[in-house]
Amino acid sequence: MTRLQFRTAGESHGPALVGIVEGIPSGLELNLEAVDGELARRQGGYGRGGRMKIESDRLELLSGTRGGVTLGSPLAFRIHNADAVIEELPVPANPRPGHADLAGCLKHGHRDPRAVLERASARETAARVGAGALARQVLEAFGIEVFAHVLEVGGVSCAPDGVERVGDERHTLRDDSPFMSLDPEADRAMAEAVDKAREEKDSLGGVFEVCALGLPAGLGSYSSGLERLTSRLGAALFSVPAIKSVEVGLGLEAARRRGSQVHDPILPAPQGAALRYSRSSNNAGGLEGGLTNGEPLVLRAAMKPIPSLRQGLPSVDFESGEAVRATYQRSDVTSVPAASVVGEAVVALALTEAFLDKYGGDSMDQVRAAQRFHQEQMKAI
Repeated sequence: MTRLQFRTAGESHGPALVGIVEGIPSGLELNLEAVDGELARRQGGYGRGGRMKIESDRLELLSGTRGGVTLGSPLAFRIHNADAVIEELPVPANPRPGHADLAGCLKHGHRDPRAVLERASARETAARVGAGALARQVLEAFGIEVFAHVLEVGGVSCAPDGVERVGDERHTLRDDSPFMSLDPEADRAMAEAVDKAREEKDSLGGVFEVCALGLPAGLGSYSSGLERLTSRLGAALFSVPAIKSVEVGLGLEAARRRGSQVHDPILPAPQGAALRYSRSSNNAGGLEGGLTNGEPLVLRAAMKPIPSLRQGLPSVDFESGEAVRATYQRSDVTSVPAASVVGEAVVALALTEAFLDKYGGDSMDQVRAAQRFHQEQMKAI
């Protein structure tokens, strides 16, 4: 069992979403304004639907702190749903292609997609963003940053090498972008693509990237497949609704190149560097053998187009068995920007878990002591 664990509960139109985060050490001063800031970012982005005009997400912390400082006990929280009308909503007469509707009904042996979609809804990700925003503050206390941005929407791509290209301007560029990208020129083209899809009652997918800067080497494991950080990060991103592909570093491109063009040479580090070794490239995306190697972590996730379409895809009526158009449920044209915020949160949760597995202590002081010891140890390798 890992030190850090979290659970969420709640339905899309129920009274609230709730979450519990266990394993955060004592002595961490929490910034709840930063948590609410992450929840607000999740609600933003060009192409969102009417639900975001109804909700104004805020995290209500119920346990685990005293005077704003963690006690080492579980953190419990609640996020209120303004659109809490679950008991008033009708049962859809047919399942929507691309959703969990039909598979969920077949799993439970009933014809009530509402009983499936209320939990399968991406509304649940608000609770995960809240959990991630709490947990990532452990990483931030050690100078580690997790940063996501959009690379592509509807086939319109941003300029390559975004984080490396813009450097310290990344936060300003992303905050000013309606797509949470780092490329203002691409924003205009992506907006045109979204507007066109909206007119045609369609939807768009895209790709986002999550980077982690300042990670120490040695997080994860090579001794067990399930403990490899590669598998844990992949599982985290695949847990986000509508994610269909995940890449690390070069990703699929690595399969098309020769080994000499893929693997990152190990070189002597410049004088005064923290370690004796450096790399001339980061094709591995910061992961080798299931472990962090000290380079920036680079992950990409591809999101399919949202399957709730105004035009309605072909479906089958539960009662009559006749062909019909699927019922439309209120949705977005695209939510790739929001998915990048969720991706950032789940990666932060997975990295905090790995960090505390490596340096675990009951208090932040104990975690700091273990991390300092490992830093000194690595200097001698």
